[in-house]
Amino acid sequence: MGNTFGQAFKVTTWGESHGDAVGVTVDGCPPLLDLTTELIQDQLDRRKPGQSEISTQRREGDKAEILSGVFEGKTLGTPISIAVWNSDARSKDYDEMKSLYRPSHADFTYQAKYGIRNWKGGGRSSARETIGRVAAGAIAKSFLELEYGTQIIAYVKRVGDIEAEIYPESVRADQVESNIVRCPNQATADLMIDAIKLARKNGDSLGGIVECVVLDSPTGLGEPVFDKLDAELAKAMVSLPACKGFEIGSGFSGTYTTGSQHNDPFVMKGDRVGTTTNNSGGVQGGISNGEPIIFRSAFKPTATIMKAQQTVDVFGNEVEMKGRGRHDPCVLPRAVPIVEAMTSLVLADHALRHRGQMGN
Repeated sequence: MGNTFGQAFKVTTWGESHGDAVGVTVDGCPPLLDLTTELIQDQLDRRKPGQSEISTQRREGDKAEILSGVFEGKTLGTPISIAVWNSDARSKDYDEMKSLYRPSHADFTYQAKYGIRNWKGGGRSSARETIGRVAAGAIAKSFLELEYGTQIIAYVKRVGDIEAEIYPESVRADQVESNIVRCPNQATADLMIDAIKLARKNGDSLGGIVECVVLDSPTGLGEPVFDKLDAELAKAMVSLPACKGFEIGSGFSGTYTTGSQHNDPFVMKGDRVGTTTNNSGGVQGGISNGEPIIFRSAFKPTATIMKAQQTVDVFGNEVEMKGRGRHDPCVLPRAVPIVEAMTSLVLADHALRHRGQMGN
């Protein structure tokens, strides 16, 4: 069903924003992989609310609890279940939303599909669901690094109309984490932070772009024709709350070039085949070619804003409403670890599928 992702490395997330807990079950993780709560917690701390002045001020420790699948610090090869208990839900902030459809939220569509919805904090449609993705992604990321030396680094490239000049292959994780907006270009990061603060002051929000680079990806990942690696990455990214677009390699800008300008010539790079350029973004014919995988995900401005907006209620009355509660004025900084997590899940799943196909 729609709450499960992957085939060989399969994850199912569960829980609602204002329920008792949220979490994930991971099935298909290989045995004997070193796994501790601390490894998962490191990634959850990058995603958790209340971490800076430009994020939501909901205060959650987001402490991970491994319930199954691990013994003496190693995975058993059996399902791994991880829970994070909610502790700072303020459901009263949403009392007014019980009868209102918030603009650009999932309130109306969930009601239309199921005939019922959890209006407290958005329920299942809340970005709090991504806790399970990040916890599972931490396991997948560790597996990829240990098995293949793969590095996955995402960062904020643009907020509103403020865009950073960045050379993806040179970005380091410590540069990304050096400021609260998670842009590795410090001068541009300062401008982004000021813009987000101003948007919050004005009761508004901003969107932007997260770019991700994968270094030392295994060659041969991807299952044409319907499970192409770039198609799987696109699905993974657009499944994220607030993500409205995806492009890989040259993306839409490549449509302005000619074939002779856009083609990536093959050359020998030591003992392996490589390319002189990387307009393909590391994926050709839906299969990874060993070059860095580079893609971008577009995130819309946060839907909840503190300005009056037109909407309707569940009875069909046209009304005016203003957002309440604690929300990110820009989702980009906290989206960075979530993008990395989903990338890890896609690559781990395809790495295991490739192993099975090749018989190793």
